[in-house]
Amino acid sequence: MSATQILELGVAAALIALGIWQYRKRDSQGARYGSQGAVILFVIAALLIVHGSGLLEYQPSPAEMGQ
Repeated sequence: MSATQILELGVAAALIALGIWQYRKRDSQGARYGSQGAVILFVIAALLIVHGSGLLEYQPSPAEMGQ
């Protein structure tokens, strides 16, 4: 795992924590839960997790390798 991938996973963890904090925070109008911004943070964190874990890397099959 490269330093960039570790950094991406760390940023994803921070975004998840920030999203949970933002989702649980009550607004001034008294709404109990919910935030579109928190959901956006969760989606970005999910994308960073997929990319940082290497799930998008191309892995050729043995037939493609010519073996």
